[in-house]
Amino acid sequence: MSEPVTAAGGVRYETVDKQAYLQKRGLKRYARVVHLWALGVGAVISGEFSGWNFGLEYGFWGLLIANLFITVMYFGLIFCIAEMSPALPHTGAAYSFARSSMGPWGGYVTGLAENMEYILTPAVIVVFCGDYLEAIFPGLLPRPAWWLILYTIFTGLNVWGVEISFRFAVFITILAMAILVLFYVTAIPHVDFNQWALSVPPAEGGSRFLPKGVSGIFFALPFAIWFYLAIEEVPLAAEETMDPARDVPKGIIAGMGTLTVLAFLVLFFNSSIAPGAEGIKASGAPLNDGLKTIFGAGLSTKVLSLVALAGLVASFHTIIFAFGRQIYSLSRAGYFPRFFSLTHPARKTPWVALLCGSIMGFIVALVIYKAGMTTAVGATLLNMAVFGAVISYGLQTLSFILLRLRRPNVTRPYRSPWGIPGAVIAGMIALATLIALFVNPAYKTVIFGVAIWYVLGLAYFVFYGRHRLVAQAPEEEFALLIEAGKELKR
Repeated sequence: MSEPVTAAGGVRYETVDKQAYLQKRGLKRYARVVHLWALGVGAVISGEFSGWNFGLEYGFWGLLIANLFITVMYFGLIFCIAEMSPALPHTGAAYSFARSSMGPWGGYVTGLAENMEYILTPAVIVVFCGDYLEAIFPGLLPRPAWWLILYTIFTGLNVWGVEISFRFAVFITILAMAILVLFYVTAIPHVDFNQWALSVPPAEGGSRFLPKGVSGIFFALPFAIWFYLAIEEVPLAAEETMDPARDVPKGIIAGMGTLTVLAFLVLFFNSSIAPGAEGIKASGAPLNDGLKTIFGAGLSTKVLSLVALAGLVASFHTIIFAFGRQIYSLSRAGYFPRFFSLTHPARKTPWVALLCGSIMGFIVALVIYKAGMTTAVGATLLNMAVFGAVISYGLQTLSFILLRLRRPNVTRPYRSPWGIPGAVIAGMIALATLIALFVNPAYKTVIFGVAIWYVLGLAYFVFYGRHRLVAQAPEEEFALLIEAGKELKR
């Protein structure tokens, strides 16, 4: 290893033996379009089973209108990602986009925000999973034991190999979608929109249409994001995709289209049958509540819990995949400790990153449990995860704009049909959502808390990480080349 070389922005690169370094950090190509579609839909689909309903506090129409804005934001974001990922087909994804457009500082700021999102989201999901397992097997194990079992199983599954990870993702995603379709079809005879969807009582100054007034639309934005949060993880599989230039855009756009249909259908049907919007707005399992209305007492609680668990497991499994690759990519480039990027010599999976992310998530869930918030934590952690997500979204749309303006000659196998205007609109909606997080009095304290976490992560880079970057990591190598004007076409 050579002496560190100081580069622009005060970062320092160390030159390593590229072949030896990357040999210990190799991945295996396997994924096709269907696997990427399942990865994207599976990561999000738990949001159709729980979480979104907290936004019904602001009324059905308040959440619906918020979801229209958020859907536009996600399509704008997804089109940006579909263009950037084939042009920069690295595991780093969001960090890679920002690194090539805004330098190492932009790459780290973006990557850290996404990292927070992916660590927090499985922690939310595993708490819900524990609740369902407690209902199925009451008193058998303490909830933290269930969480440990789930983290162990699905971390192990992801370590075992990319083939089994993707195959399971396809299976569990299709199963979760089948459950949702069954719910939509069987809910039709029970729909009474006026009675149930509009059942949230208006607050002072509100109306039956918008119980919390127009401002309720603004405050509902973070909850609408739960319908789609984590679809952007698909490019993290770029280095494990057989043909990333062709498959990543198709997989992520198909996934977004699928989720759009699922989101609006679950919002309508789950709100329009008993117990209605008022009855499910604070529920940890709104789909279960709807299924009880449809099938009555004849359907056992255990079966209902298993139904909900399938959707949660789909997201839990695929987001573990995501944080494994995300930690791996930042570590491989030296932003995080390099040890985290080691891959299994036979399986070619980032086992250290997967284990590290799972331990962090379990600790978060355990802290929640010890604080006595195992049921009320859903909306709180949801907002914390959205905090990291919308920061990364805003920075990714900015990366897209800067790459279009500064790197016009980089080969782009796919081009966003919305272009720069679509990126601007998506970025503005992401910024509005971030503001909503800070000004909503119900969650202001915890959002400031997670902001402190973010600042501490930035301090790590300022005082330590920026001095130990690796020039031979694929994302860094490509960015350094295009900055030097040596590789504008691929």
